[in-house]
Amino acid sequence: MLNRLSGILPNASEHGPMVDHMLEFCHWFMLVLFVGWTTYFLFAIWRFHKSRNPKADYHGVRSHASTHLEASVVLIEAVLLLGFALPLWGRRVTEFPVTGDRLEVRCIGYQFGWDFHYPGLDGKFGKQGVGFINSSNPLGIDPNDPAGRDDFWSKDLHLINHKPTVVRVSSRDVIHGLALHQMRIQQDAMPGMEIPQWFRPIKTGTWEIICAQLCGVGHSAMRATYTVEEQKEFDQFQKDQLDLRGANTAPAAPTVAPPAPAPGVQPQ
Repeated sequence: MLNRLSGILPNASEHGPMVDHMLEFCHWFMLVLFVGWTTYFLFAIWRFHKSRNPKADYHGVRSHASTHLEASVVLIEAVLLLGFALPLWGRRVTEFPVTGDRLEVRCIGYQFGWDFHYPGLDGKFGKQGVGFINSSNPLGIDPNDPAGRDDFWSKDLHLINHKPTVVRVSSRDVIHGLALHQMRIQQDAMPGMEIPQWFRPIKTGTWEIICAQLCGVGHSAMRATYTVEEQKEFDQFQKDQLDLRGANTAPAAPTVAPPAPAPGVQPQ
């Protein structure tokens, strides 16, 4: 309830309830602290007003109430760390889908947009190199690598409902931040690094991607959308993108030179 009142967007990922539970616990804890310390502040103003204490007391506080309060705050913070944060982090590490049926996407941030690189039908990313980058190949996919012939890319992210998803986040220039709020995922995009993040969507829909790091004058316009859809819709999206890019899954046929004309015969 408190999460909804504070404006947190609805969850659409499998691990989201654990994140939301921890956030709600933090909100209630901070609300109790706010009310408690505000009450104490008002009490101190009333209790130690100069009309009640015309002469200063230089001995200070003699009770141990403040010590007990501070110890309680430390204890609750330890519960947050040991009871919520570390178990959640542990599950994210131990359950990482290294193998098996999963969707894998590369996310490349740049000033000021996103490119999402898909491995195509073979599930293998093609090799990349800066020398191959041009207007029709912004990701620099090696055209001579068979694994890259069916690769494609999109300005928007498409995901499959209920399928483990690995998004490998990187940057082409400065630090960006990939924020998928409904998936409870946020990861900085670091130049020269590729950082994997994983989650499992549990709800279909289309939402907004924002950059979570101030990356320049066009930061506010660095937006895209991501869509969680069923397998059938994703297959159609993949087919449309392959048709659009003119990708093919078979090696290119070798060029055959025409036969040389016989001596004394003029070529037609």
